[in-house]
Amino acid sequence: MKNKRIIVIVVSIAIILLIPLIAMQFTDEVNWNLTDFIVAGGLLFGTGLMIEVVLRKVKKPERRTAIVIAIIALLLLVWAELAVGIFGTPFAGS
Repeated sequence: MKNKRIIVIVVSIAIILLIPLIAMQFTDEVNWNLTDFIVAGGLLFGTGLMIEVVLRKVKKPERRTAIVIAIIALLLLVWAELAVGIFGTPFAGS
């Protein structure tokens, strides 16, 4: 049942992406286009797969926890950069 975890990752991503989709129906403050959903889905899917690989391959709990925290921190930094441009790269959304 190794594929069950992948299904859980995909369903979780779909639920997370429903949040901005539903918000767009009620407010003009959330304005995502198809590219935003594709990029966000890719980031979340990549993060989920990286965490899955770490959970399967890394045996020491301390090391596993540290790597997962680092992966999540990297996701948050990339997400923030794409959203508001905290580092001022050409990929910034602002």
